[in-house]
Amino acid sequence: MQAIPRGRVQSFCKHANSLRICVAPIEARPRLGYENSTPAAMAHKPQGSSPMPNPRTTIAAALLVLAAPLQLALADTAKTDTSSPNLLTAAVAWRQTAAEYRALYYQGFNLAKLRLDQALAERKPGARPPAIISDLDDTILSSNSYWGALLSQGKDFFDDALWDRWVAANGPTLTPGALDFLDYAKSRSVEIFYVSSRDQGDRTDEYALNNLRNLKVPFADKEHVTILRESSNKEPAQKAIAERYDVLLMLGDNLNDFKRRYYVDDAKQRAALLDEDRAQFGDRFILFPNPTDGHWMKAIFGESEPADTPANRAKFRAAATSGAWKGQD
Repeated sequence: MQAIPRGRVQSFCKHANSLRICVAPIEARPRLGYENSTPAAMAHKPQGSSPMPNPRTTIAAALLVLAAPLQLALADTAKTDTSSPNLLTAAVAWRQTAAEYRALYYQGFNLAKLRLDQALAERKPGARPPAIISDLDDTILSSNSYWGALLSQGKDFFDDALWDRWVAANGPTLTPGALDFLDYAKSRSVEIFYVSSRDQGDRTDEYALNNLRNLKVPFADKEHVTILRESSNKEPAQKAIAERYDVLLMLGDNLNDFKRRYYVDDAKQRAALLDEDRAQFGDRFILFPNPTDGHWMKAIFGESEPADTPANRAKFRAAATSGAWKGQD
């Protein structure tokens, strides 16, 4: 290593625990005594000489150069910093490990089978062919591995780019009990139509069909799969199906999977609309759990996929604490 001249620190970079630390050159010049000199003495300099640098300015500038790469390095390590709070941790841990999560899906599909049998028994001669309309993601297709990947990257808001790669790679698996119910419905001569909102560009439909066919889901064809790229409003597609079929059941993880009127920006209004329709849930509407995303977030943020910003984090916390107990000391 080259010798370091007296009074000068050479620049160097080292890697320690994946953190790149850079030290910039700092030149220590002899004290010139300007601070206590008279203006006349300070003005008496040889012609053509350069202004002498202020040592404080030199050191401050060097420290700024040093801080910049350090800040970038710390930003990189924050992606995997397990000590930082993440808004998704509890929700994703519940999805990944809780037996109660699985139980709610089994319960939903068991209830769907019961309601399907009842509806078939009540059908009149000459009725239109029976059908079910189902959502895809987090209804019959599990996105748990996507959320785990998102969390492992230190993110806690929805990431479109990661989602698109996950969809294209056939990331979805079946939710508990989904395939048994779908196969049962098919065995009862009930057609199943899938209506979902996705957008992975020109290959959106191809990816959706691949996801379903990869999991041996019945009716995985273009006639029975409708993917909405431009809108989350499913009502036009649902009404078109209802004109040709007797829709006995609807399945979803989001109130918007059942009626568009729930797509509002106010949480209390959304709850009031649901209360008006409460008799339909568990009867014709079968709802599945989703604590990580959905249009319930629109009622908090004004959009279903909010950006990762300090303001949105504050909104999330305000929503979580809106019903907090006020009696603590």
